[in-house]
Amino acid sequence: MNRHLKELIELANLDKAIDSFTPQIEASKKKLQRVQSKIDRAKKEYDLLNSAIAENEDKVKSFEEQLTMLSEQLSLNAKKLKEISTEKEMKALSVEEDMAKEKMKFANEEIERLQGINETKKELLEEKEEEITKLNEEYEVVNQEVSAKLEDIEAQKGKLFAKREEMSRNLEQKVLSFYEKIRIWAGNSAVVPVRKQACYGCYMKLNDKTYSEIIRADEIVNCPHCGRILYMEKQD
Repeated sequence: MNRHLKELIELANLDKAIDSFTPQIEASKKKLQRVQSKIDRAKKEYDLLNSAIAENEDKVKSFEEQLTMLSEQLSLNAKKLKEISTEKEMKALSVEEDMAKEKMKFANEEIERLQGINETKKELLEEKEEEITKLNEEYEVVNQEVSAKLEDIEAQKGKLFAKREEMSRNLEQKVLSFYEKIRIWAGNSAVVPVRKQACYGCYMKLNDKTYSEIIRADEIVNCPHCGRILYMEKQD
């Protein structure tokens, strides 16, 4: 086999090995992102509960102020009762008092209802706090695992990069440049085997002349259809 072709096959395999770490890196990062997404979602729910509780407390405060005003109105009406001299005034004061009592009843019911809702929401808030705490702990564990995994991957990649650098220095620069140009668009399929007389990059059938040149392997042969570098795999 042509020496340069042999070197390019080895270099291509090395590049594939280096790039094979990318899915592992992405999977590790996604694992961490999934936990972070759970934390973000739980925190958002926590904030919504807090906002709802605060809003209900403001409503309770408003109803309490209303009760104070209505109570003062009833006290004032009690004083007016002593000064009433006609039946018409008596009826008007009675209607006013009934309305005030009805409003007070409604306000008290709303305060009780809102406070009941807030009690439930505060229980949910405590549960959400516990959930966030557990998720943060989970994040720390996963983060340590992912950091260790990425550190190991970087160490392995470092060794492969060093080997690639050494190979690149020993390769004839024209050959290396030729390979790199193809790799720009073909990626890790810049150098592919021929199987069943077809290029395993574009899967197009090769003519007999090209196929025989690949079998001889005296020089680098490109696929006439896609331009990839072709070679015959060793038969077991």
